Amino acid sequence: MSRILLTSGSLKGRDFFVSLVKEYGDHEMVFAGSGRDARGALSRMDVDLLVIHAPLPDEFGEELAEYASRNSYCGIIVVAKSDTDARSILRVETAGGLVALTPLSKSLFRQTFRLACATRNRMLGIHNENKKLSRRLEDMGLIDRAKCVLIQVLGMTEPQAHRYIEKQAMDMRVSKRQVAEELLKTYEA
Repeated sequence: MSRILLTSGSLKGRDFFVSLVKEYGDHEMVFAGSGRDARGALSRMDVDLLVIHAPLPDEFGEELAEYASRNSYCGIIVVAKSDTDARSILRVETAGGLVALTPLSKSLFRQTFRLACATRNRMLGIHNENKKLSRRLEDMGLIDRAKCVLIQVLGMTEPQAHRYIEKQAMDMRVSKRQVAEELLKTYEA
């Protein structure tokens, strides 16, 4: 089940999108009546998909799409009138949002919905990979600092310091990061 934030200034529009989304499975629906309310909801909770029924009472919707793109990993769909300014559409697309123009058929919205969900899943995968790589870089930095301490304090060579950290990690059955942290606590204090 995913959480969908539906932002619409019109109750009729909101009801229309609720009926469409219900056909695609069981989703938790959260509603916002303006861009300001939607920003508040995005800051309070994780949202899987943001649907913006443009224009909103306080803005068109491209600002909200840009905000969501910068501050969350949700998929973004903006449903706008067919005569919408091309610059507004470009701003939404540049922010990573999908634009569906009215009149909107059920099949087109379904395709857009699925594409936004797939895009979000892909972004989350990249985000998780990025976190893993950042953690590995952080680990390497700590291990290198610990090696430098061993070289400076105990007069080891770089290969000796490397071997020492690896051997300690294997002997104590902990990660090299944990060994490096303990060495840094001991010798940098």
